[in-house]
Amino acid sequence: MGVHKWSLVALVLLNLGVFLINGLSTHNASTRPAIVNIGAIFTFDSTIGKVAKVAIEEAVKDINANSTVLRGTKLRLEMRSSNCSGFLGMVGALQFMESDTIAIIGPQSSVVAHIISHVANELQVPLLSFAATDPTLSNLQFPYFVRTTQSDLYQMNAVAEIIDYYNWRDVIAIFIDDDYGRNGVLALDDALAAKRCKISYKVGIPPGPGFGRTEVMDILVKVALLESRVIVLHVYPDMGYLMFSVARYLGMMADGYVWIATDWLSSSLDSSLPLPLEKMENMQGVVALRQHTPDSVEKKAFTSKWSKLTGGSFGLNSYALYAYDTVWIIAHAIDAFFDQGGIVSFSNDSRLSSGGFADLHLDAMSIFNGGKLLLDNMWKSDFVGLTGHIKFDSDRNLVNPAYDIINIIGTGIRTVGYWSNGSGLSTLTPENLYSKQVNRSSANQELHSIIWPGEVVTKPRGWVFPNNGKLLKIAVPLRVSYKEFVSQLPGTNMSKGFCIDVFVAAVNLLPYAVPYQFIPFGNGKENPSYTELSNYVMFIFAIGENTASTLGRIVLLIWLFVVLIINSSYTASLTSILTVQQLSSPVKGINSLKKTNDRIGYQVGSFAERYLLEIGIPQSRLVALGTPDAYTDALRKGSKNGGVAAIVDERPYIELFLSNQCTFRVVGTEFTKSGWGFAFPRDSPLSVDLSTAILTLSENGDLQRIHDKWLIRSGCSTDNSELESDRLHLKSFWGLFLICGVACFIAIFIYFCQVFRRFRNVARSTVDSDGSRSRRLQTLLSIIDEKKDPRDKKRQKVERSISDESKDCETGHDSEQR
Repeated sequence: MGVHKWSLVALVLLNLGVFLINGLSTHNASTRPAIVNIGAIFTFDSTIGKVAKVAIEEAVKDINANSTVLRGTKLRLEMRSSNCSGFLGMVGALQFMESDTIAIIGPQSSVVAHIISHVANELQVPLLSFAATDPTLSNLQFPYFVRTTQSDLYQMNAVAEIIDYYNWRDVIAIFIDDDYGRNGVLALDDALAAKRCKISYKVGIPPGPGFGRTEVMDILVKVALLESRVIVLHVYPDMGYLMFSVARYLGMMADGYVWIATDWLSSSLDSSLPLPLEKMENMQGVVALRQHTPDSVEKKAFTSKWSKLTGGSFGLNSYALYAYDTVWIIAHAIDAFFDQGGIVSFSNDSRLSSGGFADLHLDAMSIFNGGKLLLDNMWKSDFVGLTGHIKFDSDRNLVNPAYDIINIIGTGIRTVGYWSNGSGLSTLTPENLYSKQVNRSSANQELHSIIWPGEVVTKPRGWVFPNNGKLLKIAVPLRVSYKEFVSQLPGTNMSKGFCIDVFVAAVNLLPYAVPYQFIPFGNGKENPSYTELSNYVMFIFAIGENTASTLGRIVLLIWLFVVLIINSSYTASLTSILTVQQLSSPVKGINSLKKTNDRIGYQVGSFAERYLLEIGIPQSRLVALGTPDAYTDALRKGSKNGGVAAIVDERPYIELFLSNQCTFRVVGTEFTKSGWGFAFPRDSPLSVDLSTAILTLSENGDLQRIHDKWLIRSGCSTDNSELESDRLHLKSFWGLFLICGVACFIAIFIYFCQVFRRFRNVARSTVDSDGSRSRRLQTLLSIIDEKKDPRDKKRQKVERSISDESKDCETGHDSEQR
């Protein structure tokens, strides 16, 4: 009885205690707790983990020492190592839920982050990762996952822009075959596709210790046999260093190769003190990326005390800075959480106590009731940290993503430029461009010079012909007409013709060997279609060229008139000759041909058929012609007699046809673009080099010699394609010359008559004094040579006027005297 009484009293006191505790909790709802628990889970002994551990501990220390941040509340940090294991990471996250943890920092591994994010979603505890860069860790799938570093989505965009900047089109991707590696390469593939580039070969390396030097050598031997020489390496540090070591052993760190490493390399080198000399020798010429963090007073101060924090055992990399800022994101969010009346409270999940989970003892885990409010305050972060401006955009990514582009040279690292999401590639730091409106065109992209593998400054070509026995297959049309361009030698797989000679001559100029094989295309009975040929990627050829005294004054005026007419006529004729040949034909060009109902011929297989249909000429007016003889018959018959009024074809075929058919001419101007060409697959690396070789053939005259060999015939020349009646000749001006000649003859006849009359008068007056022949001849010559001054006539007129006035005065005087 007594025992029962005391039990009842104890029960009442216990209930009272619970009531008082609950009341006290309610009373302190508006006050800040003295301590809040946060957790951290990552791999302590990894490249990133060892620097992150120091940075996180220092951040907690700085926050707790600053009374203006949490204002009376202290952070209590509990850290666990996941050892890069998803299972251990999940176990560690569940253990945090037993200690009323309101936020978890980490993990660094994208693989572990995928697993723990499911736990964070269910228990509504924000998970902030400073190193999980997998682009698929989306806030849409994992709403409580907060990435406090840059996503590999941006890093792969930077890699793609570097590749596009150097005009490489195919790359090889070697990656670690987990969530981090696979999803990063998928992002790279998408970024390259936007630049019209592609990953031509992917190699996934399984994670774990079972993959050694022998397996790496097998992979790189296969890579060395491929065409591309641009290799992107997206792995973990240990595997990356092994790759470079084996690559150097196989001669794959020599001239011609390009190695681009993601930021695993820079973070490893930055945290290594001193730099590993042997490893550096294996990586000469490698280009790598590093997360860009702008310089600031705070960053310099933190960097200066880093050696004291670590004892000089390892250096500081960008992930340590992001880990430090992650703690401050939590602190600022907690401060705002309490300002908004937030309460640190947890509740049990009823799903864990039912459904057969009772034996697992999961009832100790609870849901953070204020998790949503705390998470919202994290997304609203807006402050300046060691890594720059800490703020999230609409996609829940940190603003201003940027990367340093570094080059491994000698025993050090050289920064050759920067990439930012706003400005692309630049030699200026991204923070200097944030306030400027930058043109993202390729012309404005810029990097400093890079020393590539093999210690060369010249940009590597980025590809070679593979050494695996494959030939460059070239489709060659089996033509039945105009075989001067291309034809197959009977009974062989060899081809000949103008196109073949040009291709062979161009290939011989290339600085490297190009093994090739001609593949016949067509049935040999008719010319294959251009459209079908282009689908199989072969040669398409097209060329274009554009398809002239008073008598003296009278004589002078006549000559001036004649010269004016001749000059005007010659100018008009020359202009006509140099522009377009004039023909006496009702067809003046393609436009006049469209207005008629005449039939039009085209070569079988030519794109001319499609062109004529596109410009509105109905199919019923088109006539397919296969050979030059068919051209001749159709043109002679004419449209009304079952033939054609005109033939539309490519210029080289027309020229070859007219070289043997003198009765036909070209009319009108050329209406399509000109130019010879070899068709390659889009972005083929061979197209640029072969184009340069053809330009060399044109400059040294070989292209013209090949043209003359195949396409010049001894028949009529296409250079005289205009009608003879339309040219101006000497006989065209016979009338003008006749008028001018008659005028000159009459003027000379009159002049000599005047000279003879004067000579006769002079000869009569001097006949008595000296009648010798020499004297007469001198007299004749003096008369011919005699020149009259035009002023004599004026003088004679003045003297005559004065004489007349004198006579008038004398007459008047006599009258007055009378």
